[in-house]
Formats: sequence, structure tokens, C-alpha cells
Amino acid sequence: MINSRAKGNRGEREWAKMCRDHGYGEARRGQQYCGITGDADVVGVPGFHLEIKRVERLNIHDAMAQAIGDAAPGDTPVVCHRKDRTEWLVTMRAEDWFGILTHPDDKDDFDRAIGRMEELIRQDVWNESVEDKNDD
Repeated sequence: MINSRAKGNRGEREWAKMCRDHGYGEARRGQQYCGITGDADVVGVPGFHLEIKRVERLNIHDAMAQAIGDAAPGDTPVVCHRKDRTEWLVTMRAEDWFGILTHPDDKDDFDRAIGRMEELIRQDVWNESVEDKNDD
């Protein structure tokens, strides 16, 4: 029998590593392992509340409701999930998806994307990501 808590912890570590591998060097498991509730499963990806689910049977609506309920104001709730022997999937509300999606012909969306990059630069996330890619 597989320990579901251990499997969940492994999933959180996997996702945090994936985030670090993609330039979010501060990504790590959240504080829930210290008994604090309401924190994201993985922290260090600014602007997003990440719930990580590593289960075979996921009720995505319940998982999304948890992410929405736990997300801090201004953070986009996201559920990152996978089953055994499958790739990771990311689920978010459609309104959030369209809020971050940019179209090259839409100046407002472009300006919003530039603003998001500037925010990441101020938080030093963008610089670390660019530096990591230049080191490769």
C-alpha cells in the first residue's frame, strides 16, 4: 500500500524542482509541513497559489475550490497535478487563463505582459531566470 501523504510530499518536491528548473530559483515546498494551513503547497512563484496533487483519482473541482479558498488576494489559484506514469498538468479558471494570455495584436494585453515582466524584475525573479539561461 502506498502512503498517500508521502506520495503527496513527493509530488510537491517534484513540482518545486520543476519550477526551479524553469527559472524560479526560490520555489520550494510551502509551510504546510510545519502545521500551518492555508499556505500554497509550493511557494516561490510570484502571483500564483499552487496546489499540488499527486493522486490517481482527482476531483479537480474540489482541488480548484481549495486553491481558490486558500489563495491570497491577487494570487491566481492553480492546481498542478499528475497520476503515476503521466506528465504534469496545470489547471486554472478560464478567466485567469485569459487574464494572463497575451495576443500580439492587442496593445492592452502586451502592456499587461510588460507590466508583469517588470514586476518579476523588481522581485528579482526575472533576472535570476535570465542569468540561469545565460549560464547554460
